[in-house]
Amino acid sequence: MTHPFPFSAIVGQDEMKTAMVLTAIDPRIGGVLVFGDRGTGKSTAVRALAALLPPIRAVEGCPVNSERLEDCPPWAVVGSTRIVTKPTPVVDLPLGVTEDRVVGALDIERALTRGEKAFEPGLLARANRGYLYIDEVNLLEDHIVDLLLDVAQSGENVVEREGLSIRHPARFVLVGSGNPEEGELRPQLLDRFGLSVEVGSPKDIDQRIEVVRRRDAYETDTPKFLRRWKGEDTKLRNRIVAARKTVQVLKTPEAALHDCARLCVALGSDGLRGELTLLRAARALAAYEGAEAVERRHIRRIAPSALRHRLRRDPLDEAGSTVRVGRVVDEVLG
Repeated sequence: MTHPFPFSAIVGQDEMKTAMVLTAIDPRIGGVLVFGDRGTGKSTAVRALAALLPPIRAVEGCPVNSERLEDCPPWAVVGSTRIVTKPTPVVDLPLGVTEDRVVGALDIERALTRGEKAFEPGLLARANRGYLYIDEVNLLEDHIVDLLLDVAQSGENVVEREGLSIRHPARFVLVGSGNPEEGELRPQLLDRFGLSVEVGSPKDIDQRIEVVRRRDAYETDTPKFLRRWKGEDTKLRNRIVAARKTVQVLKTPEAALHDCARLCVALGSDGLRGELTLLRAARALAAYEGAEAVERRHIRRIAPSALRHRLRRDPLDEAGSTVRVGRVVDEVLG
């Protein structure tokens, strides 16, 4: 099996890489929505990050990657008690997928051949404790996107159909990518993603050359290229692991809460999801950088990713969402 492109070797796209790293530190931030041109490394970054993360420990044969035997759902047929290590799951959700394929359904083969009513797990079960990646998320049917966002937020998949009543954990980071020229997501769905980033093809000639050079080197001699970047990926993995341990105990000054609330009020953000996401992302960034507490600089840096997709449309303001967020950040935080 070909090893994914090293995460550290991805040229540029710093905002996208930072957003993905932060969700790896604290999955409660929510999913990441990446909008941009084709061929800008969106899917490459998702697979590279999953390969970078430490392997997970799971019961052998458990369909939902349970860490302990007692955590395996009662409907699962697990023929082993061994605990094995496996890579962090990355599950692709294809366009045109049916709801049954996503959440799971009655196992028709067992029902017909044995007369047994059994559950056939779907993609959400496979994605538990990993990543669920949707390319062209803006072309996916709205009811499927709604379903995915609900499950991603609750961390549990509930199936009540065909005489089945099934529950299983479904904790994953949802990453959606798309090209805005092919359609937009409804504002109600946009708001449900934790972070949103915009990526584009590099304009700098030297940067474009470096992208081509590294990709060519990877495809020409993959083992050599992986050895070249192994050290950088190891350093990044260690930073993520260390941040996971400190993010929950990191100090959050009252001033940081005030900054988050003032920003969201100034931007006219509906609800409180913006404040929560901004705070969690700033805390994860502070942990990643080894800070002892959340500071204003962390909030300033992550505010565009956490808030740009939550803005109301203003027909009198032709500025893009990123510019509007930056303007308000400067006005509110100085």
